[in-house]
Amino acid sequence: MLVNHELSPSQTRNLQALCECRVVDRTGLILDIFAQRARSHEGKLQVELAQLKHLATRLVRRLGNQDQQKGGAVGLRGPGETQLETDRRLIKVRIQQLQNRLEKVNKQRSQNRKTRQKADIPTVSLVGYTNAGKSTLFNAITNAGVYAADQLFATLDPTLRRMQIQDVGTTILADTVGFIRFLPHDLVSAFKSTLQETTEASLLLHVIDAADDRKNENIDAVNQVLDEIGALDIPTLLVYNKVDKLEGVMPHIERNDNSKPVAVYLSAQANQGIDLLYEAVRECLRNELVCEKVLLPATAGQIYTQFHLQRCIKNESFNQFGDRLVEVEVDLVQWNKWLKQFPELTEYVEFAIWAED
Repeated sequence: MLVNHELSPSQTRNLQALCECRVVDRTGLILDIFAQRARSHEGKLQVELAQLKHLATRLVRRLGNQDQQKGGAVGLRGPGETQLETDRRLIKVRIQQLQNRLEKVNKQRSQNRKTRQKADIPTVSLVGYTNAGKSTLFNAITNAGVYAADQLFATLDPTLRRMQIQDVGTTILADTVGFIRFLPHDLVSAFKSTLQETTEASLLLHVIDAADDRKNENIDAVNQVLDEIGALDIPTLLVYNKVDKLEGVMPHIERNDNSKPVAVYLSAQANQGIDLLYEAVRECLRNELVCEKVLLPATAGQIYTQFHLQRCIKNESFNQFGDRLVEVEVDLVQWNKWLKQFPELTEYVEFAIWAED
């Protein structure tokens, strides 16, 4: 029997005795679904940790000949350890082992995040209610081939891919686990390292199933979880997915009074409006633009290639010596990255100033 509420251990036992069948509450069902979806080693560890924390509060005395072992003293005196105490001890030991393993994984993820932060690489994280189409959108943007299906919690393991955005440069896109109403606290704590990709993102893409009648309730549920993990204050762009199932709704960008994008309407499955999402993300992440003139010698082909990849060249010409005079307009963060990557770029800017004088 399934109960769409969280039951206390005593309520579960009483219902099982009354109905003479197994009783599964909301938390237990979500944990069972997670156990079936987990694919990576980290995901399996996280699910097992959440299951054990849930089970630890629901242990009951088992009837049988091994209910109580004899004491370990000389002559086997003393009441010894009951089977219930043994189960609790073993679960406690296993929980500690899982937490130690996940702590190592968390350290590795933290190190990767610090490396990206040092390189000024922004991270865009997909969040949203389960089965809203996050993985389908992730594949439409990155062609990553991530598993996507019309089912709850198809994604448990975060997937990161690199993408290029005009005026922003290299950006990391993260696909994360879906949220649900009344998400069990044991799951939130067990998936702490996974949700960390969300809490430290530069921008959140809140994916919403536009064809769901309960989309407003789903939005509130996601915001509640974001508040619980401390990610509610991160800049968020709403992405209304599956607009192909709605009549009279075309892919478009919704803007506020300041012409800033606040929502994008698209269909990831039909590959409609993906270019609009790129545009909205670019506007959200783009910082102050800088306009610089650079005199590039023939040996600076690598720098010119970077300019070309970023599509930031506004004008270019050649002088009598064959040097290329390039005018670029680019995001300030990207320009600072190039100054670190190519120290000679500062000299080329000065050369351009001298050439004009």
